[in-house]
Amino acid sequence: MAATLEQKHVVVTGGTGALGSAVVAQLLQEGAICHVPNSHAAAPAHFPFTTHDRVHLVNNVYLEDTEAVTSFYAGVPDLWASIHLAGGFAMAPVEKTESAAYNEMMDTNARTAFLCSRAAVRAMLASGTRGRIVNVSARAGLEPRRGAGMVAYAASKAAVAAMTVALAEELKSKGILINAIAPSTLDTPANRADMPDADFSKWVSPEAAAETIVYLASPRNEAMSGTLVPLYGRA
Repeated sequence: MAATLEQKHVVVTGGTGALGSAVVAQLLQEGAICHVPNSHAAAPAHFPFTTHDRVHLVNNVYLEDTEAVTSFYAGVPDLWASIHLAGGFAMAPVEKTESAAYNEMMDTNARTAFLCSRAAVRAMLASGTRGRIVNVSARAGLEPRRGAGMVAYAASKAAVAAMTVALAEELKSKGILINAIAPSTLDTPANRADMPDADFSKWVSPEAAAETIVYLASPRNEAMSGTLVPLYGRA
């Protein structure tokens, strides 16, 4: 794989998770310098890149907080790309979904994507960088009927999809390319534990999703913007 991201600075939110670790691994293979915000006081034990010389892990960064996001991005030099994997999932019938649970989904998924996209755009405009932004929607965000039983989650991911397309249109004259992936179910240890009777062969591997994400974030992507890429595997 050509090192097209050699020495380019890339933010990866949610970078310590299963998908995030796969994305960071592929970015490192391409020579990138990864900046990973972490909401906890220390990286989780399973994160394999804590001591890597091209991984800058910053702890106690709360992506739902405007000042925290602004401060984090201010510490990233020459930002090339911002990849927003941080988010959450909740499933419940609508009659059992409290307002606080709805707000949590909107904050965790849509608000974090907005704040990080805004911070990335500000940095790119200030430096004149024609960079890349990649968000994560979901199949339920593109196909609302798939959101039955998880209305708050579907609404938050639909918001991410709409935001991505709107931002791409707004910033196309600046050369900043903005896209999103929309996975079905990712084959992660957590999902296997939650759905032990599922057919895992139909799911999308984190590595396969990471390939798409890294392409969208790289200079190899010269034309795609405002695209919502369905990653459904065999589901």
